[in-house]
Amino acid sequence: MKKINLEMIVGLFVIGGFLAFGYISLQFGEFTFFKTNDYTVQAEFQNVSGLKEGAVVEIAGVTVGRVNKIALDKNDQAKVAMLISPGVKITEDAIASIRTQGIIGDKYVRISQGGSDTMLKNGDWIFETESAVDLEELVSKYIFGDL
Repeated sequence: MKKINLEMIVGLFVIGGFLAFGYISLQFGEFTFFKTNDYTVQAEFQNVSGLKEGAVVEIAGVTVGRVNKIALDKNDQAKVAMLISPGVKITEDAIASIRTQGIIGDKYVRISQGGSDTMLKNGDWIFETESAVDLEELVSKYIFGDL
């Protein structure tokens, strides 16, 4: 009888551990079971150089969304779709640029607001973009004197 109780307790403990691990994994991955009211804004870049789906989108250092999808369009440009939180308004003359967190950190999209009174809606495009700076290319230009 004691052996069955001990095995039952250990089994419940292991199952609880797996459930806790699953919950923490979903939270760190920022996975959600519920549909959010985020809206999509798109931009085209000549080079996204290391930007990944799920990367942060920031305005003034505050996270306002995530990169939803990166694809190559028919003009060989990188098309980036971003999910923006519903309370955040982006002006139609905003500038989207790809930046690096720290010297060798992850890439993210920084949006700089413009002065327009017109706001972007779901599916609209940001036309002013700044592509990622390719550190390897800069170093090779410096070393080989192409600057």
